[in-house]
Amino acid sequence: MSGSMRVWRLRQFGVDNLERVDIPIPAVGEGELLIRVAAVSLNYRDSLVAEGGLLAEPPAWPFTPVSDFAGTVVETGAGVTRFRVGDRVMGNFWTRWIDGEPPVSLCRYGESLGGPLPGALADYIVLPETVSVRSPSSLSDEQASTLPIAALTAWFALVETGRLAAGESVLIQGTGGVSLFGLQIARALGARTIVLSRDAAKLRRVEALGADHGVDTSQTPEWSAAVLALTDGRGVNHILETIGGDNLRRSVEALASGGRISQIGLLAGETLQFPAVPFMLRRAILQGVAVGHRRAFEDLVEAIDRLAIAPVIDHVYGFDEAPSAFAHLGRGPFGKVIVSMAR
Repeated sequence: MSGSMRVWRLRQFGVDNLERVDIPIPAVGEGELLIRVAAVSLNYRDSLVAEGGLLAEPPAWPFTPVSDFAGTVVETGAGVTRFRVGDRVMGNFWTRWIDGEPPVSLCRYGESLGGPLPGALADYIVLPETVSVRSPSSLSDEQASTLPIAALTAWFALVETGRLAAGESVLIQGTGGVSLFGLQIARALGARTIVLSRDAAKLRRVEALGADHGVDTSQTPEWSAAVLALTDGRGVNHILETIGGDNLRRSVEALASGGRISQIGLLAGETLQFPAVPFMLRRAILQGVAVGHRRAFEDLVEAIDRLAIAPVIDHVYGFDEAPSAFAHLGRGPFGKVIVSMAR
């Protein structure tokens, strides 16, 4: 396909250095798809990468940011068998993790969309067909763009590795994208849910989404006692740990015997601190979760359609408003922040 496309890119680190330019539409090669991007959604990692964090080495400059997108296949390269023109697709974040154990490169934070590999904040993107996943038929492109990192992270923690069962209890920390998907997935699968937040207004909103209980951590900073009280002293079976640092101590205290903590976020810093004896007495499981593989993503898509899960979207920006979308992300949205190519 000939012609030009719009793209936001960086020539050096710093969200303030985002520039909108027009460049040629990339050519599609063997085994690849040319995808017209309909919408992208922002994750906290997109800001971190843009500011020079997370990556072991700088990306190739100029760099196009943002990992998550949804769009439509407009051209296929030689040998493509999994997709055809007109299919609606998303990209799998870890480009080489298809199923099973991850490749060694993943442990060094390599080969992921939106850093170090180029991202999708552009009208078109070229991806190998092996990296692409069909969008849910029940969701719009804007909704589907929210799934690749946030939804898959929650799904991988609770279902793929956690084997969440109906009747179990899930503690969800915060109201970011992963947390809200965790709430929706847990509810859809028949689990009981408790949500932590420092914002009373956001707690009212998660209760409207179906959370069984909310705990205001601004009023109850030592929240583990409140969680134990809500579970009649048993503790919770699953915890989506998004804060890290010393907060992990409270998660251990709130955990049921044989329970699982999925370490997802590090808002309190990269060092984890928790007491060894209570952890051992509870026979606890602590697992790091870094998104997931393509097969689990495909399972998630099937569940999205079957369970009628609709992503929570805070605001949709137009393409030319991408810097404002990043600023909104920094303010802590309730749900996902979207950039639509059509607006």
